[in-house]
Amino acid sequence: MRSTRLPGKVMMPILGQTLLSRMIERLQMVKHRATILVATSLDPMDDAIENETALLGLPCFRGSENNLLERHYQAALLHKAHVVLKIPSDCPLIDPAAIDEVLGFYLAHADKYDYVSNLHPATWPDGNDVEVMSIDCLAKAYWEAGKPLELEHTTPYIWENPDDFRIGNVVWETGLDYSMSHRFTIDYEADYEFIKRVFEELYPINPQFSCGDILNLLEQKPEIYQINAAYAGVNWYRNHLDELKTITAEQTRDVSTENGKS
Repeated sequence: MRSTRLPGKVMMPILGQTLLSRMIERLQMVKHRATILVATSLDPMDDAIENETALLGLPCFRGSENNLLERHYQAALLHKAHVVLKIPSDCPLIDPAAIDEVLGFYLAHADKYDYVSNLHPATWPDGNDVEVMSIDCLAKAYWEAGKPLELEHTTPYIWENPDDFRIGNVVWETGLDYSMSHRFTIDYEADYEFIKRVFEELYPINPQFSCGDILNLLEQKPEIYQINAAYAGVNWYRNHLDELKTITAEQTRDVSTENGKS
């Protein structure tokens, strides 16, 4: 709830429900069996998230506000998870098929990989972020990571140390790379307006709309794409390029270069 760029974003309304509720609805479309858990912080402001999660009939874990690695690890331990699937709560347009594809790949090759994502390198439109790892992999990161960015973002210690972890990546089957050109995540008011409009256009026709459906909509109505186009390619990497070994400047962009805002 204390998001610095867009406070309270996960509770913003989308077609009469909260953004969090709409995102969980998307997660419940995943074909693989999985326990959905909302992990938030102990900050009193996040009581609203715990209350919303209870209304949705899902478990909620509350832990460190800034050490998300600890929060994810403790939540996984509490629920006796063997495989941990991490989805950011700011991806309400995530395609369930992307989750199934990455999780399916991991499960089919669990003897070969400790960690599999669709992010290194990313090819899907931003906002389809999927990371899957074994509990042993997450535990190793928890006990060994120490840099602030490793604690805040949960998994950098893993993908920054390929000699210590067996890492796999799933690319978008289209062969395209829209990771820097299309933005389906939420950090700014323009992102909210974009997501809201996409739901308004597609949800009444088909609540299970896909990433392909969104892209078709943007082709038909390019004015929707323009709503948050200025933020395409902007992600948290931009603030840590001097610390990240496996991320290049081509994989992020500073919004200030486009519209004068940081």
